[in-house]
Amino acid sequence: MGDMRVAVFGAGSWGTTFAKVLADAGTSVVLWARRREVAEAIGERRENPDYLPGVTLPESLESTSDPRVALAGATDVVLAVPSQSLRHNLTAWRGLIDPSATLISLAKGVELGSLKRMSEVVTEVMGVPESQVAVVSGPNLAKEIAAGQPTASVIACTDHDRAVAVQKACTTGYFRPYTNTDVVGCELGGACKNVIALSCGMAGGLGFGDNTLATLITRGLAETARLGEVFGADPMTFAGLAGLGDLVATCSSPLSRNRSFGERLGRGETVAQAQAAAHGQVAEGVKSCSSIRELALRHGVEMPITEVVHRVCHDGFDPREMAGELIGRKTKPER
Repeated sequence: MGDMRVAVFGAGSWGTTFAKVLADAGTSVVLWARRREVAEAIGERRENPDYLPGVTLPESLESTSDPRVALAGATDVVLAVPSQSLRHNLTAWRGLIDPSATLISLAKGVELGSLKRMSEVVTEVMGVPESQVAVVSGPNLAKEIAAGQPTASVIACTDHDRAVAVQKACTTGYFRPYTNTDVVGCELGGACKNVIALSCGMAGGLGFGDNTLATLITRGLAETARLGEVFGADPMTFAGLAGLGDLVATCSSPLSRNRSFGERLGRGETVAQAQAAAHGQVAEGVKSCSSIRELALRHGVEMPITEVVHRVCHDGFDPREMAGELIGRKTKPER
């Protein structure tokens, strides 16, 4: 890529892993960590002990806790902070970012209050056109990718050429990105799947098996696609990697934070107990279920699974009493 230099903001498991992917692809990359000790561990020990213990990071990956250092000469900026803190963080970094930089969002969620998707938060805070913002989505369980296991992903941007440039910067033998221009569909798929994964975790915690899981995944995809339709998403996106692909990985894997969180709730733990067990890892769906539910209500879209997840996470409902509602609704044609 020669002159491309990427700054990755956020040294959690996915931010660190994506920085590793970029470095493995031969792209010049610097990883910004909020805590100095994390940046130093990456620089000195080639490891992120908090989020990716045991994974050796490439020698070429630079790290810093100073946003100025990270952004010096950066042509592309990857935003890998939790969705609900994106606005606050980006506002702080705004003045340091090259106005022509490609902004790449890794966060999956819908902002509470504004009900904006992450790319909309970015365009609003940065004052850039949507064609300057790309989104990475798909079956992206960080630990597996960090271990070099093969996976595919989607780089979505309304500007196809920009998507291709990002695609080239992160293509490796184990990480295969496809491009897509349907940013809305990719983002809604990524945000909703966290909520559906919470429901799948609850079902698992309640002792239900694979038929229930398959039912929730399929009906969850149906309600995600209904929401997408209202916002002009391409229905095919939901059958692809950023839709079904991401949904299956997140709903089925014990590595998924949202699934694990839901499982604890299904076993009878409180939200506070499940939060404590997450050790600072963010289960995005816990907050996003409320903003997605609000978005659906505002546009008259039925999202029964999202509704149940919201009630369990925020209204104190017991998943055991909601089990029937989770799966069973009034009988009607499938389509």
